[in-house]
Amino acid sequence: MPGTLYIVPTPIGNYDDITLRGLKTLQSVDLIVCEEYKEARRLLSSLQITKELFSLNEHNERDSAGDVVALLKEGKNLALISDCGTPLFSDPGTYLIGLCIQANIPIIPLPGTSSLMTALSGSGFDINKFHYYGWLSPKREIRTVELQKLKKTQGLIILLETPYRLIRLLEDLATAFPRNTHGVLAYELTKSDECYYRGTLEEIRDTAKKNSLKGEFVMLVKNN
Repeated sequence: MPGTLYIVPTPIGNYDDITLRGLKTLQSVDLIVCEEYKEARRLLSSLQITKELFSLNEHNERDSAGDVVALLKEGKNLALISDCGTPLFSDPGTYLIGLCIQANIPIIPLPGTSSLMTALSGSGFDINKFHYYGWLSPKREIRTVELQKLKKTQGLIILLETPYRLIRLLEDLATAFPRNTHGVLAYELTKSDECYYRGTLEEIRDTAKKNSLKGEFVMLVKNN
């Protein structure tokens, strides 16, 4: 019988956010498939867990997924984690899951931490309907086209970006959307300096530049 692949969400900042079920799963599996060794070892050390690790990330997923499936076929139980949050959500793993489905390998996703839901719940916006766009292209020409399309999207828009592109994203949004467009910058969620910056896109941009913000974030734009 093949083993089971558990999809285990991990904390997005505060290690206390690991669920009891997630903790028990990481303790019980034979091996943990992680995104980056450094981040995984830091988390497991804080949880006092010692396990063999196997790295699967955006650079090696196509080459390494077959090795993970082979281990599962041998009957080993594995946990898939990302650097933080829920695996596969803006993280690698989709190709691996596809191979597991083809091979009839049991997959059990666990509920848990998500930066998206954390940001939405604290935003103050109506979150019954929203448009998750994710990451804009870093290429200027493509990015401009994407922003023009988003400008025509009515409702709540969710964007992600790397910390070092935070200011650039805010500048682009303030330029692309009407001046009265409001938003929320959910900054460093679950960490000691967590903060929700609210106001127009221009106000949020100016605040971020003034305070030289450079951290993990989720950006919400209310495009009426």
